[in-house]
Amino acid sequence: MKFEPYEIGRLDKDGANIRLCGRVIGPASGPHIVMLASLGRPGSDFDEVARALAEAGCCVTLPEPRGIGGSSGPMDGLTLHDLAEDVAAVIGTQAHAPVTLVGHAFGNRLARTTAADHPALVSRLVLLACGGLIEIPEAALKALMGCFDEALTADERLECVRYGFFARNNDPEVWRDGWHRDVMLMQSSAVRQTPVEDWWEAGGQPMLVVQALEDAIALPANAHDLKARLGARVTLIELPNAGHAMLPDQPERIVSAIRAFIESRK
Repeated sequence: MKFEPYEIGRLDKDGANIRLCGRVIGPASGPHIVMLASLGRPGSDFDEVARALAEAGCCVTLPEPRGIGGSSGPMDGLTLHDLAEDVAAVIGTQAHAPVTLVGHAFGNRLARTTAADHPALVSRLVLLACGGLIEIPEAALKALMGCFDEALTADERLECVRYGFFARNNDPEVWRDGWHRDVMLMQSSAVRQTPVEDWWEAGGQPMLVVQALEDAIALPANAHDLKARLGARVTLIELPNAGHAMLPDQPERIVSAIRAFIESRK
């Protein structure tokens, strides 16, 4: 999956032309999955997981947020509802709805907003690092912001990546790059402008919640709250030896969990 993102959707809203780019891999006849990346991060974070799912017969769409990979549009004054319209446009153009919508970290908030706003487009949700309710500890928040701080040295930023995103003894080098400050600021503002209750329980679809036990940012209490609130609608899987990044820490376990969840809901 080395090819570059290409246009996978367009949206005209309030006089603005929004161009949505990304990649689609796997057979069109397979179950359709759309994956939404973490805060200020590209869709390529999912590559290892997406490749394995495509090889298993799934059709996987990896959209890029505005500001990455050719995706463009207004970046100011947005809410998660605006960004959910981008996701809906991609699903309407590229995928066979309803889809399995996978969101990692920030992407889990966007996935839940999309499901709440456009329930006919989403059959089920997979939430990886499903934070948003329990406050991020101060040290972890400092590390998160440090990942985007260009005033820090490369090694200082890598230490922030290690502390905020990776389990003990796991190598953060794979996420040394890929931090887009302008996109982070846009997405963070959208989160602040959107009440948590708009998206926390999503749109009524079943959810798979994959919780890393060494996540310093999306604390396990978030996943436990969702399970306690929604009961049988939530399947909870906990991953040892995984941090907030999760995807490079435990890709095989994540692929296995997603495949089993899709099969169980046919």
